[in-house]
Amino acid sequence: MRLERDAELREKVLVRLQAGWSPEQVAGRLGLIGKETIYRFIHAQIARTKDFSWRHYLPRGKSKRGWRGRKGGSPALHIKGRVSISERPDITGAGHHEADTLLFATYGHAVLVTLEKQSRHVTLSKLPTRRAAVVARRIRHHIGTLPAPMRQTLTVDNGTEFAGHAQTGVPTYFCDPHKPWQKGAVENANGRLRRFLPRKTNLDTVSQHDLDRVAAIYNNTPRKCLGFKTPKEGRQ
Repeated sequence: MRLERDAELREKVLVRLQAGWSPEQVAGRLGLIGKETIYRFIHAQIARTKDFSWRHYLPRGKSKRGWRGRKGGSPALHIKGRVSISERPDITGAGHHEADTLLFATYGHAVLVTLEKQSRHVTLSKLPTRRAAVVARRIRHHIGTLPAPMRQTLTVDNGTEFAGHAQTGVPTYFCDPHKPWQKGAVENANGRLRRFLPRKTNLDTVSQHDLDRVAAIYNNTPRKCLGFKTPKEGRQ
């Protein structure tokens, strides 16, 4: 295959995959090769060498393609002042955000992820606790102090960590139970961020500076939905 023959192109592709780009992002940015060629190359290396470390070149670190099902139910909906996503106004344009928490194997370890939908720009914040007041303060720090046109709405799930939504400074809307895809942009971001922050990560060894660096990598990675511009470019 082409990537076996062309060492220079192979190096360009692997460097970008190692930086966290998906095959589709590499193909779209370089314009020299198709994403399926990249997938086939990686899978061929796994099959030929039996070296499963090759799977880490893929965006979700899987040796096989496809989505794994998820188990678990929705949290309780006893959130004061909860407003359903069905009442959310039109979210065309900038200033509409989504938020979620990345959880880890060690109990209590969590990272707040906020995302601006138009640019796909993310911020990451290490949480000392998932108490609602703390989460609300972090959201306000990242979003609530922006100019009004840039803080029009915030969409979250029904986790009790978002019960302090009234203190965020942003009109907040809650997904329907068991429908996380209603905040699909941040869900997609979570999957990509897991490459750098897998569930087994010990956050005691991760500083806020480390999280800022991960966010910078994400925000400088081209996205198909942005015409293969980066979130940083989309925000400018």
